[in-house]
Amino acid sequence: MSQAARALAYAFESGALTAKPAFFLRAEALPFRNIDAEQSFRPDHLRLKQMGWSVVPRLEGNTYEQGLVLLTKHKEENFANIARGWALLSAGGRLICAGANDDGAASLEKHTGNAFGLTDKMSKFHCRVFWFDKGERTPPDYWRGLAGLQPAGTWPWFSQPGIFSWDRVDDGSALLARHLPNDIAGSVADFGCGWGYLSNHLLAHCRGITRLDMIDAEHRAIEAVRTNIPDPRATAHWLDVIAEAAPTTYDAIVCNPPFHAGRAAQPALGQGFIEAAARALRPDGRFYMVANRGLPYEPILKMHFASCETLADNNKFRVSCAIR
Repeated sequence: MSQAARALAYAFESGALTAKPAFFLRAEALPFRNIDAEQSFRPDHLRLKQMGWSVVPRLEGNTYEQGLVLLTKHKEENFANIARGWALLSAGGRLICAGANDDGAASLEKHTGNAFGLTDKMSKFHCRVFWFDKGERTPPDYWRGLAGLQPAGTWPWFSQPGIFSWDRVDDGSALLARHLPNDIAGSVADFGCGWGYLSNHLLAHCRGITRLDMIDAEHRAIEAVRTNIPDPRATAHWLDVIAEAAPTTYDAIVCNPPFHAGRAAQPALGQGFIEAAARALRPDGRFYMVANRGLPYEPILKMHFASCETLADNNKFRVSCAIR
């Protein structure tokens, strides 16, 4: 349980808040139930499901007297979730937000107070818990606009907060795309597809592709990529490829692996993607990966692949090609 979830639980255990049927956005397990949980990150979603929670990747339709929002380190995602939480409340319902001070919870508390007026707040475990009751004041238009798929950037894609590099092409993916050969063909996968930049590049430049599996553990990315990539060769899959089997085996896989969990860099996440690619590739299959050049991935690639080479190194990112 994160510190923010601990602070939220303490607010109820101390009597500052009263437990009642509620929804919970970016849910984690709490020591009480009667909650409809939304968790779009598949590893956390599956963990809640295994614990017997009622959990879906996106809540919509119902209204509640009480709602919980666990804040993340991403400001725009928090604005979006607070706006969505407001919409899920019945008139007079209470929305309770909790977040870590190191993730900017104090700033979110101020923004939320300015937008709605706070009913009360408390601090615990280096976190903030604050809440307001739904009255006549509505979320700012900017917050509402962030609460679903929307055009983002200058390229005609749709995206939303909660996806990596949701409103721009990240530098690593752009470098990888520049070094992908046009002869990639057959059955191909994009591990950690995001909103679909690399998948779009593959389909536009590699005419020999007959199947493209776009795979991401974040359901918000799957919502976006299904809108952005209408090509009949492409299928989106909500999977955690580190823990779950890929849909099939592949002739080639491209990947810009994540390496952050919360605020801490965790190179083991990238290692998990490398190992997953090795399992999912056919003999002689190719794995194209970009990663921060300081991460220790080259020995791992050599361990799991017959050969590997560096295709590009710009002192920030390294593009590697490994052959199964």
